[in-house]
Amino acid sequence: MELRGKKVVVVGFARTGQAVCDFLLEQEVGQLTVSDRKPEGELERVAEYRARGVEFDCGRHRLELFLAADLIVVSPGVPPLPEILEAREKGVKVISEIELAYHFLNCRLVGITGSNGKSTTTTLIYRMLKNSGLKVHLTGNIGTPLISFVKKSRPDHIIVTEISSFQLEFTEKFRTDIAVFLNISPNHLDWHKTYENYIRAKKKLFDHQRPGDLAVLNRDDAILRSWRRDKKSDLYAFSRKHKVPRGCYLKDSTIWLKLEEELPVIKTRDIKLRGVHNLENIMAAVVTSRLAGASLPAIRQTARDFRGLEHRLEEVRTINRVLFVNDSKATTVAATVKAVQSYSRPIVLILGGRDKGGDFSPLRRALKNRVRKILLIGEAKEKIRKALEGAFPLEEVSTFRELVARAYQAARPGDVVLLAPACTSWDMFRNFEERGRLFKKEVNYLARKLDRRKKS
Repeated sequence: MELRGKKVVVVGFARTGQAVCDFLLEQEVGQLTVSDRKPEGELERVAEYRARGVEFDCGRHRLELFLAADLIVVSPGVPPLPEILEAREKGVKVISEIELAYHFLNCRLVGITGSNGKSTTTTLIYRMLKNSGLKVHLTGNIGTPLISFVKKSRPDHIIVTEISSFQLEFTEKFRTDIAVFLNISPNHLDWHKTYENYIRAKKKLFDHQRPGDLAVLNRDDAILRSWRRDKKSDLYAFSRKHKVPRGCYLKDSTIWLKLEEELPVIKTRDIKLRGVHNLENIMAAVVTSRLAGASLPAIRQTARDFRGLEHRLEEVRTINRVLFVNDSKATTVAATVKAVQSYSRPIVLILGGRDKGGDFSPLRRALKNRVRKILLIGEAKEKIRKALEGAFPLEEVSTFRELVARAYQAARPGDVVLLAPACTSWDMFRNFEERGRLFKKEVNYLARKLDRRKKS
């Protein structure tokens, strides 16, 4: 891909947009402009990049700017804007950051996508490879943007990258040596508009593979299983329910790996991660890391030691036998269901935030006999109330301090208070991490308050 002298527009100026600008400045593009809907005063590091020659067109997205470009690079999270789509229809090349990086990388790529579990699985694969002594980097949504590793990439390096549907939407050739598909369920419908569009974006990673590449799919997911008809690469599977011909499966409370030979990897009792969905994540990581060259001892030890990531079924603390759990990353209905199913104890569930265009009614059946009460917060609380009214006791709150206090009052000793919102955090927070940390802060505040009351 020749970039020298080209007019390039970078859409979005957060972490990825800045990394793209860094790369493009080194490529000596003719004109580099940032387009961001936010006013310039709300963006960070503008003066620094302007001094390096970057121009800024902020507060809107102008069609004229896009039409005059030779190339448009779209940051993750920027939706298919009408202006971008029109520019593409009129012949302007529109790509994502990962597509740009792909044309310049010089290493092996392992890509992980799915509706849920990407960050956990990506981290597991990275650690299994790193603990095997391999030269490996962690990139993507979970870490540093992929484009930042172009200069560092070498043929003996492996990059493990988490890939979203946002990034895949604007790809043309991007492919990975190993592609991992965890699951597919309705997600980001506010962005993709239809479930079919969302699936199509995810499937690009599969469709772009070539003979000799490897694909690892969840055997228990009907949509992913149907893709086998379109295979170009070598297929491997993982399954909680079936023995697979090649890959990883669960049998007799043991995870088995079947490649050249059939070997036991780890007993489920030795796994610290909670939830059956995390067994799937571990199986995906086991087969993928082994295919990428990890040693079996390193795989076993990593699976045994891994305690999970922040904001994913993170046990905050227990207050008077009530366990508070932060699963702020559960931003879909499917993720919330999996979180609830991870506990056999009664649950006081916290739902709400910004709706992603999903349907909350499946929660009526999925949460039955598991949830004692549901507390609602954020923009989507009315929509959730309409979907669940009559099935569970519901209560609306407006602040997280009130939320935690009300949840504790509703719980009984032995219960779980679970933040698994089924919504994004963007109505009240910058991201799910900020939401989860406030939840933890308020839980700790409640514990101190109750302790002071007990001592007085």
